[in-house]
Amino acid sequence: MSERRKNRIDLIEDKIDELNKTKWAKSMRITSGVVWNLFLLFIVFGLTLSVFAASVGAGYFASLVAKEPLRSKSEMRDAIFNYEETSEIYLADNVYIGKINSDIERKDTQLQQVSPFVIDAVYATEDEYFSEHSGIVPKAIFRGLLQDVTNSDNQTGGSTLTQQLIKNQILTNEVSYERKAKEILLAMRLEHFMEKDEILEAYLNIIPYGRNANGQNIAGIETAAEGIFNKKAADLTLAQAAFIAGIPQAPFGYTPFKSGGGLKDEKFLKPGIDRMKTVLFRMKETNYITEQQYKEAMAYDITQDFREPALRANEKYPYLTQEIQNRTIEILMKIIAEKDGIDPERLDKEDKLKEKYYILATRSMKIDGYRIYSTVNKPLYDKMNEVGQSFEHYGFTYTREEKDPHSGEIELKEDPVQVGAIMIENSTGKILSFIGGRDHSKEATNHATQAYRQNGSSMKPLLVFAPAIEYGLIGAGSPVVDVKFSVKQPDGSTWAPNNYTQSLEKGIVPAREALSRSLNLATARLYRDIIDQRPAEFLKKMGISKLTPGDYVNFATSYGGMDIGMSVEENTNAFATFANGGQFIDAYIIEKIEDMHGNIVFEHTAEPVDVFSPETSYMITDMLRDVLKTGGTGAQVPKHMNFNTDLAAKTGTTQGYGDAWLVGYNPNVSLGVWLGYKERKRSLYFGLERQTLHPSTRTSTLFARIMNAANEVTPELVGAASKFKQPDGVVSRSFCGISGLAPSAECSTAGLVKSDLFNAKAMLPTNADDSIISSSYVLVKGEKYLAHPTTPIEFVSSGGVGVNESFIERMLGPWKGDASKLFPANSVFASNIVSNSIFEADDVAPAPVQLTLSDNTITWNDSASDDVVGYYIYEDGVKIGVVVDGSPKTFVIGSGSYTVKAVDITGKLSVISNVAKIEVILPEEEIPVITPPVVPPPENGGDPEGDTPPPDENDTEDPEQQ
Repeated sequence: MSERRKNRIDLIEDKIDELNKTKWAKSMRITSGVVWNLFLLFIVFGLTLSVFAASVGAGYFASLVAKEPLRSKSEMRDAIFNYEETSEIYLADNVYIGKINSDIERKDTQLQQVSPFVIDAVYATEDEYFSEHSGIVPKAIFRGLLQDVTNSDNQTGGSTLTQQLIKNQILTNEVSYERKAKEILLAMRLEHFMEKDEILEAYLNIIPYGRNANGQNIAGIETAAEGIFNKKAADLTLAQAAFIAGIPQAPFGYTPFKSGGGLKDEKFLKPGIDRMKTVLFRMKETNYITEQQYKEAMAYDITQDFREPALRANEKYPYLTQEIQNRTIEILMKIIAEKDGIDPERLDKEDKLKEKYYILATRSMKIDGYRIYSTVNKPLYDKMNEVGQSFEHYGFTYTREEKDPHSGEIELKEDPVQVGAIMIENSTGKILSFIGGRDHSKEATNHATQAYRQNGSSMKPLLVFAPAIEYGLIGAGSPVVDVKFSVKQPDGSTWAPNNYTQSLEKGIVPAREALSRSLNLATARLYRDIIDQRPAEFLKKMGISKLTPGDYVNFATSYGGMDIGMSVEENTNAFATFANGGQFIDAYIIEKIEDMHGNIVFEHTAEPVDVFSPETSYMITDMLRDVLKTGGTGAQVPKHMNFNTDLAAKTGTTQGYGDAWLVGYNPNVSLGVWLGYKERKRSLYFGLERQTLHPSTRTSTLFARIMNAANEVTPELVGAASKFKQPDGVVSRSFCGISGLAPSAECSTAGLVKSDLFNAKAMLPTNADDSIISSSYVLVKGEKYLAHPTTPIEFVSSGGVGVNESFIERMLGPWKGDASKLFPANSVFASNIVSNSIFEADDVAPAPVQLTLSDNTITWNDSASDDVVGYYIYEDGVKIGVVVDGSPKTFVIGSGSYTVKAVDITGKLSVISNVAKIEVILPEEEIPVITPPVVPPPENGGDPEGDTPPPDENDTEDPEQQ
């Protein structure tokens, strides 16, 4: 076989030799040699050129990425996963209400929570070779480069999912070769540091998807699914997945919603729908879906799935979300500052530093994907604000002129009565609910937490009565003095306050009555006795944040006259101190903050502050119960409540009714209500002539309705059946009601012994009363006064109970006052005791009276003079009767002439009245006759008892007294 094959080869070689000897072959040989040499030359040149081009390209590529730092694995992974996520707000019991309002809305999700249709659609349209490549697809890059160089109309792009992730998370959207080169380099590097599923998951979480139904910018597949179709990403259908997957190529062109929210017009929806069809076609071509699935999805009307706009959390709950955001920022400011090594306390002292961290905290709150959990109870908040919105007794709405800052035109703006209310859980400090105002679009200030106003008489238990009990100065029923005074202030002005009724002076009253009836004079005098001990320190301990140096020394602070004021939250929180047995627990609204990975960033911890003793707190609570009883300033509250609970409360109004308050509490919750205008000078009293309710009636009614609502929706929080427990240190003791000292025999005989609660650890009435003396008195206009030396004896009552001068001086104190007002007619002690004050007569004879005769009875009017103690009756010029002031001014007469004279406290007599007489005329018919006064002739020596009429009608004194 081999020999035969060799012969064949020889024959072939011989044949070739013959051909080579021909002229044609010789010519071909020369030509082919030239061609071959040229080919070799071109090959060498091409290779040289390619090497040169590659070297140049590589050098150029290297120059483009020269400044790009070599990133470590951890750096690149941190950068990739550092995408913004919108923070979310949760109320009590993990009730979700919405997202923080931010520039772009995004929610993190995991790959297993995404529909397979979405993943297939992304592969088919964005990166067909994702599972195969190592970060880049070279042919796609060269295709894109060629299209760019030739300026082709058909720009298909060449970025893989990895490259897009690099562009969005590490680089920028800048169009340049430098950015593209860095993108390629980093994409290949990232593939070494991350699994394919991690890259895909990150891509799905960061890619922008246009707008949601409300017109807000959105990013991330979960946010897109919810914002466009109101679905979870895991539940998207094929058509929905294809529509969403097509959006990233032109987010705002393909999104179905307008920038202001709502669906686009039909012609503007078409590009997005056409893009969806392109995605479906690619999915079919790449065998991700079947022909049948493709046809069904293509025929489906996707527009029926687009969701309707919905109110955002900040639109549905503007006051609530605003408050939660503000407090979250305050917390994050301190956290971020501490991370930077800054003492958080510096933020309160350095404005520029505070501004810096405020900006950082605000940005962090919006984009760092926090889960913010608040204390607010949603059912209670909804119901409480429903009550606030439906309340019909707010009062008059003012209008004011205001220039529009944009148009410059003058517009009429409404200025309605505003409301602020808040409910706090006593034992924890949780803010359960609040009413921030009536219309956030017109007035964005949260009047429950951000508005600072003077708190009127609701200050009295906080600053005066509770400290006075704590200092051991008074018990619950100890006597205090409600008598007018006038004193010079340090600035030279005169301070002369009044009660609500300016003419009212209640004299000596029990402390609990002074508080329940909100008596200003008694409060101011009591505050005078304790101000040197700086009781405003108690306010500071209770979280009152706007105290000024003047608030510590000004007497007017005792009934709410602060320089700046306090918020409804602060006032209510302070009252909760009494409910907590004297411990102040600061109110709060942020329960905890978690980051997007579930790590706790912040969690509230309570830090109770001891302010008052449990004994003082209980006694004040018991005193404030009286506010809601008959005669108390909050007596209307129980009338409007539909359930019973152990409730204590205090009302308050400020000068000119600029503010009206009511703060109350039971063992479980405290509720504060405030009404007023934005402009403090406007008065709530305006409009009363139009049947508007009194300001205090309005707060009482609204308070009661809120309590009813709270008990209806959250009875477990209100705890209506709970009762305040009396501490062992609170005891009931008897005391002399006018002095507060231990009862003496004289005090007991006079019927002046009272009993009430005392703090046994602070003070008890042990020293015996020494204030009472025997007294003779007269009545002047129904009030008892000491008799003058010249007072006619028939008008003097003996055996009365009086008080000594030292008692009066002690009770009136350095501010002094009219001692006669210590026991006025409206005093609880008026029927038992006589003031030791001498009535200052006017040294003028009293005015005469006018008689009227009816049958056989004469009557007369009161003398117009203020110092009259009674009246003398005369028959034919002889005194026959005496009528003491306060007794009926009538007298039965017979036949004869009758006259009357008024007698003052000094014994001076008025001129005689007109004459009344009955004459007998046959046939024995009595005919009354009234004649003018008759002046009798003078008598020698006069009347030893002073009963003889004066010598003439101008003489005003009895002869005995001349």
